[in-house]
Amino acid sequence: MKPNVFSTVNQWYRSTLAALESSTPDDADQDQPPMLHVYTKVFHGFSARLTKVQAEEMKARPEVLNVFPDQIHQLHTTRSPRFLGILNPHDQNKNKNHIGLLRASDYGSNVIIGVLDTGIWPERESFHDRGLGPVPSRWSGHCDKRLNFTCNRKIIGARVFSSGSRAMLGDPNTLKSETPRDIEGHGTHTASTAAGRAVKNASVFGYASGTATGIAPKARLAIYKICMSHGCSSSDAIAGFDAAVKDDVDIISLSVGPNESIRNYTVDPLAIASFGAIDHGVFVSVSAGNDGPIEKSVEHGAPWITTVGAGSIDRNFPADLVLENGRVLTGSSLYGGKSLPKNKFFPLVYAGNLSEAGMGKAICDPTTLNPKHVSGKIVICDRGNVSTVKKGEYVSTVKKGENVIKAGGVGMVLVDKDVNAEWSKVHVLPSLQLGPKSRHVAFDYLAKARVPRATIAYHGTHVGIKPAPIVAWFSARGPNLVSPNIIKPDLIAPGVNILAAWPDKVGPTDLASDERRVAYNILSGTSMACPHVSGVAALLKGAHKDWSTARIKSAMMTTAYARDNLGNLILEETTNSTANVWAIGSGHVDPEKAIDPGLVFDLTVEDYVQFLCGSGYSKKDIQIVTRRAVTCDKKKMKPWDLNYPSISVIFDKSYKNKFEVAVTRTVTLVSKVASTYIVTIDSPKGVVVRVHPSKLVFNRTEEKRSYVVNISAVKDQIPRGRGEEESVFGRMTWSDGKHVVGVPIGVTWVNMN
Repeated sequence: MKPNVFSTVNQWYRSTLAALESSTPDDADQDQPPMLHVYTKVFHGFSARLTKVQAEEMKARPEVLNVFPDQIHQLHTTRSPRFLGILNPHDQNKNKNHIGLLRASDYGSNVIIGVLDTGIWPERESFHDRGLGPVPSRWSGHCDKRLNFTCNRKIIGARVFSSGSRAMLGDPNTLKSETPRDIEGHGTHTASTAAGRAVKNASVFGYASGTATGIAPKARLAIYKICMSHGCSSSDAIAGFDAAVKDDVDIISLSVGPNESIRNYTVDPLAIASFGAIDHGVFVSVSAGNDGPIEKSVEHGAPWITTVGAGSIDRNFPADLVLENGRVLTGSSLYGGKSLPKNKFFPLVYAGNLSEAGMGKAICDPTTLNPKHVSGKIVICDRGNVSTVKKGEYVSTVKKGENVIKAGGVGMVLVDKDVNAEWSKVHVLPSLQLGPKSRHVAFDYLAKARVPRATIAYHGTHVGIKPAPIVAWFSARGPNLVSPNIIKPDLIAPGVNILAAWPDKVGPTDLASDERRVAYNILSGTSMACPHVSGVAALLKGAHKDWSTARIKSAMMTTAYARDNLGNLILEETTNSTANVWAIGSGHVDPEKAIDPGLVFDLTVEDYVQFLCGSGYSKKDIQIVTRRAVTCDKKKMKPWDLNYPSISVIFDKSYKNKFEVAVTRTVTLVSKVASTYIVTIDSPKGVVVRVHPSKLVFNRTEEKRSYVVNISAVKDQIPRGRGEEESVFGRMTWSDGKHVVGVPIGVTWVNMN
């Protein structure tokens, strides 16, 4: 609590800084104020420039709960709304009797989405305010109008928080750090995905042409620029959260994640800030991260936030590598410049055969592409990725193309030996991407042909692709390292080849040499999936103004689907095998089903507190996360008993016990009629799942019913080895004949010895 001698917390904090006995920051920094941000809503405290000695001294003070270092976090559609089943305005006008999510929510017109990202390009047509009503009266934010930035009834507020980034890394570019204007592209793209207005004839170089619209086209946007070119600092992100909550936003969309795994909520500033937002009734949607397909790579494991993985949509951009021997290898491309001459074949070479300069040769490092070997040729480059290439040697796919051009190459083929990737990139020269099978054929041709030759052909945009969705290879996977009893990601959403708005200050490849300018661009990542869910959450909030954040989340999770447009279980892009719960969570978001989920799993902030108690956090730890003094129930909640719309249990196979656990859940009826729900069980392999009662009878809306799920191992199928952990999955479904309430089940065997 603030001592009475100080009239404001700012005075108290500044006095605390001034009272530090240790040395002040270096003389070179004396002209910069030590205090960077003061937090009052999602986080009680401040950020400041301190030496290590000062930080330790501060941490030892009795009134200070914790001190943690600032960190840099990294940034993680014409077709996707239709793929999600949301009718666009034109279709709804043709079908006046259809009362879908858009109409029920008035297209999200009274909902405010706070986007924490790289800012926004306000002049883009996706952000016009024609036909919008007044700004919601509760809005209390403001618009930073420096450097000719303007707001309207669509972009109702915009601010920039860069003190943390500038203090850590410096950023002399005032356009980046002193205005909400986006010169990176990421923020404009995510904002328009969540809530862009309908814009006809949108495309990038003719690809994905159509009417571009965000998921909640009338929702208002509040922009909080927290990220610069090098990333996003924790202190700036918390400042963005704090401002968004003060400004009274309804939804926070955050396509940002940490650089490394975090195992404890007390040192996770985004989890702490998110808790503060949830405490104020603000729904928080975050991206799961792009470090898939490795297990345990998922970020943002807290149960109070909604973590979103990425799937494909039913659209692709086919292109062919045509070999002179007649073979045609089909891949994908978004190249929109001058094509190679028809009926002319060019020498085809593999970069890995051109030099002895180490690994960089295969990935088309600029130092290993000799014009003598490359000029006038199509060059095959290994795509590579951050996880498979040595530190410091990774070269982005678009940068490879630039390197090939500089060496005189006329075309580029990106090959992947592991993944038949669905995503496409805009390139600066004729290019395409091929998967493992085509790679093998191309390399076989290179080895056997006396003078290998090829050309590249493009086939525009194809829709209605099957199967879809497919889990993107890059989408981060569970299990959840922080809270193993919480399945993450929660669900998946479109995140592959997403068309959305783009700023004028950067080309579509983000290369400094790329002078082309586009109004729309296509990107892939869980960053693109997150704003889809943010937009759906906005529509649900508009349709159900009294729903809690937990109800909105539950509605999306329990109505998510696990089968693709062929009727088969959703597949993994990496292996072409069935995707498990660690990849899809509850499944793929289904907005039109989420508006009427039948039953919801509700939660309060106090439930999350008791979950932390049951997860082994001390009272001080919980106070750090929740900003309040806590009392844990004498009979502590088991972490698997949090009333979550999924179930994850852990069995230690090193102990000879019964391998049984009872899980309790409570559901609330939100449909308008009395209903009886019957459960069906698809038990995980080697596990028996029993539910009591197996029938839930509801007589009125808002009535609650509880049930117990008994999960036990089949005795002769218990894995007894000392190997790696093993997971099996199942599903529990409640249905009244109209509504289907799905709950995924994960059972993990570990050896804790």
